[in-house]
Parts: sequence; C-alpha cells; structure tokens
Amino acid sequence: MSFKSLFKLLVFLALLFIVLYIGVHNRQSADFNFPLLLDKKATADAWMIYFGMFAIGVFAGAVLMAGTGGGKAKGRGWPKGEK
Repeated sequence: MSFKSLFKLLVFLALLFIVLYIGVHNRQSADFNFPLLLDKKATADAWMIYFGMFAIGVFAGAVLMAGTGGGKAKGRGWPKGEK
C-alpha cells in the first residue's frame, strides 16, 4: 500500500469519526431546507442529516475519481511533441 493510499484512508477515517461523533452528541430534531428538491421543510434527527451529507460527499468523490486515466499517455508521461 502506497503512502498516498494510506494517507487517503486515514483522512477518510478521521472524517468518518467526526461525523459519528457529531451524530452521537446531536440527537435532537433538526429542520432541513432544500428548496430545489423539497417543497417544505424536512425534519429529521441531526445525526441523520450529518450522515446523509457525508454519504453524498463520499459518493460524489467516488464518482469524480472513478474512470480516471485511459488517455494516450497512460502512466508514461507525455508523448514527445504533445506538451
């Protein structure tokens, strides 16, 4: 496992810990407003909103990182004359 992969894993686990820590200590109800998709306020426990936002962020990051590479110079730097 490379250092970069290990660092990404540690950052991900730290963020997951923060989300879980917030969820444990915020059990009250919270209002969530998102006028583009919801016509009215959604009321849910705060931990569910925090976890939902975290899950959406993780999913978006996974989608953005998926499918990278595959160009002409895959893993070999730039071909001569194409800089």
